Amino acid sequence: MNIVIAGGHGQIALRLARLLSARGDAVLSLIRNPEQVEDVRDTGAGPVIADLEALAPGDLVDQLTGAHAVVFAAGAGPGSGAARKDSVDRGASALLAEAAERAGVRRFVQISTMGAGRPPAPGGDDVWAAYVNAKNAAEDDLRDRDLDWVIVRPGGLTNDPGTGRVTLAPPPVGHGAVTRDDVAAVIAALLAEPKVDRATLELVNGDVPIPEAISALI
Repeated sequence: MNIVIAGGHGQIALRLARLLSARGDAVLSLIRNPEQVEDVRDTGAGPVIADLEALAPGDLVDQLTGAHAVVFAAGAGPGSGAARKDSVDRGASALLAEAAERAGVRRFVQISTMGAGRPPAPGGDDVWAAYVNAKNAAEDDLRDRDLDWVIVRPGGLTNDPGTGRVTLAPPPVGHGAVTRDDVAAVIAALLAEPKVDRATLELVNGDVPIPEAISALI
């Protein structure tokens, strides 16, 4: 498969690119910072400089043409303010989804968050509320598109070694943690299983081997 990953220098994206490249997929990773090129190349992916906050959908069509799937793994990241939560976590996802439609790429996997799907709790942190609102809007935008989409909402992310065992199901799954290794492995498996389609899935570590968790969704 030919796969494009947006946010290609993120911790999950780097793991995902390495898994996909190892199984023989051709991967392009969209990154904003030229200093990240070598890190991306080390995963086996091809780096493409593309600032998703500065481009229009038409600017990405060439990069996406011929791809079999797109993964949105970008995020404004810790320390960013409310404005960038909107411009990246919502705006960049919508831009990439529109570019995928124009390029004829049907498969779109979006990494969201376990906190999505409901309004942020009142009285909480303004930046967190902006993040949740941006993720909610990005999910809604994707659901309205004529794409073969899957939304994955991981729980609390850890850098522990992957376990290969998860709970993966439509919400609500319940709060929990999940390793970044296992998130990447689940996304790699979903990319290879087109029968899981137009689904919103929550993901935490659990007792079910990843292949069985995917099969149970079909």
